[in-house]
Amino acid sequence: MQPLSAWPAEARRGLVGVFTDIDDTLTTGGAITSDALAALRGLKAAGLHVVAITGRPVGWSEPFAAAWPVDAIVAENGAVALAPTGQNNPQPLSDGLSVLSKLYQQDAATRTANVVRMQRVLSRIERELPGARRATDSPGRETDIAIDHSEFAHLDDAQIAAVVALMKSEGMHATVSSIHINGWYGEHDKLEGARWIVRELWRRDLDAERDRWAYVGDSTNDQRMFEAFANSIGVANVRRFVPRLAHLPRYVTGGERGAGFAEVARAVLDPIERQPL
Repeated sequence: MQPLSAWPAEARRGLVGVFTDIDDTLTTGGAITSDALAALRGLKAAGLHVVAITGRPVGWSEPFAAAWPVDAIVAENGAVALAPTGQNNPQPLSDGLSVLSKLYQQDAATRTANVVRMQRVLSRIERELPGARRATDSPGRETDIAIDHSEFAHLDDAQIAAVVALMKSEGMHATVSSIHINGWYGEHDKLEGARWIVRELWRRDLDAERDRWAYVGDSTNDQRMFEAFANSIGVANVRRFVPRLAHLPRYVTGGERGAGFAEVARAVLDPIERQPL
């Protein structure tokens, strides 16, 4: 990982968009900070696309997708997205919030069948693994399950590994964020979610222009994004996950969490000449 100051101006100048994680990347202590929110506004004002990609549930994401200056929030590790209706010409409500559309990668029949399977696995985890409890945001989830390991509960490394192993034994994909262990059925993840939303919203091929996008994250469930994007940045608190990361971000900020994201935005906006989107 190189310091953010090593990020070439030419690479920053050529960006058309920024993907970002939410928990412990945009947020600090569970809330978005004023500097991170101002950073989102600055990126949007400069004409960049901004998409948050999170393991959080779609229900939890709705108020933020309506209020934050983002093009979309892709929730549940790539399975479902919220975007302003008529994304290129969003319809504001009287209170300044946008009317949202919900998009899914899986069809309704698949989602319904998967819910039944996932709830059985969730019950098994809570029954068989001492201390493992579903995340408090579980009622807002539609396409995955989540076990809390660091938000309101604490699981040690061995307990986290046991949850992941049980999910995988049930045929699920499993990943660990800074706060939750997520499990789901389907081939989506954050990278597939990024490809999907770029195709859905802008009819563009992300792989053909990946060097024109940046990704900002902080945890082990961000490592496919760190691997995929040359313009990948970890906020400073990513350092605590380094021993567990097979793929590191290319650059790292000096500040942690929301302050680190604000650093990234300043670096993106620093080059004077911007390329057309």
